[in-house]
Amino acid sequence: MSKRSPPTQLCLEDILFEQGFGTRRICSGLVQQGHVSVAGERVSDPLAMFELDGLVLRVQDLDWVCQRVAYAVMHKPAGYEVSQKPKHHASVYSLLPYPLRQRPSKGTQGVQAVGRLDEDTTGLLLLSDDGQFIHRMSSPKHHVPKVYEVALVHAMEPSAVQRLLAGVVLDDDPQPVAAAAAALVAPTHLRMTLLEGKYHQVKRMVAAVGNRVASLHRSQMGELSLGDLPEGEWRWLTPDEVSGLTRKRK
Repeated sequence: MSKRSPPTQLCLEDILFEQGFGTRRICSGLVQQGHVSVAGERVSDPLAMFELDGLVLRVQDLDWVCQRVAYAVMHKPAGYEVSQKPKHHASVYSLLPYPLRQRPSKGTQGVQAVGRLDEDTTGLLLLSDDGQFIHRMSSPKHHVPKVYEVALVHAMEPSAVQRLLAGVVLDDDPQPVAAAAAALVAPTHLRMTLLEGKYHQVKRMVAAVGNRVASLHRSQMGELSLGDLPEGEWRWLTPDEVSGLTRKRK
């Protein structure tokens, strides 16, 4: 039996609910109280029907472009934990608007990060409520390359770069772990590409060749880079960017 396509039109109350603006009762109240505009026009009927894809809402003071499935990228700043229950620092989710944090999805509430970055690591962080996408981006089986800009405490010799490419042994695994690519941009600036995401992998690989990481920044995943996205900000991915991330790799 073929899978039934989701309806192209939904009532405004349901749209607000699916986008994360609260329970259906709250969403209905927002509309009835005059807090919701569609394409610049205030709407007072919660059951008014609209095409979801590309719909632009203004809810109270927030402008919102509706997305059936959430695919987003954030430029993570230092000092934030990638956790819903942070222990020592603020949660990176606190940087997101409340609809993304409340957005209903199967088994979870709100978008989830694809993997983790340490609290002192900056750079590209993917977020989604699509479980298959999250798994695909996180699994080493799919060989999604992740590029890191590594500031080193000490100048690195070219021979150490070759060791990273050949493979180094970490203390919790007898099998060598190799960088997919590695090159010195400057004596204390290493650009390294990984296809997996072991715990503190970049820091431990650099330590294995006798150096230390001063700071770490993830600049790219697959073909996606941060571009001019400011630190601490987020944006939706385009359909082409989602397709580029999920295409099969050799």
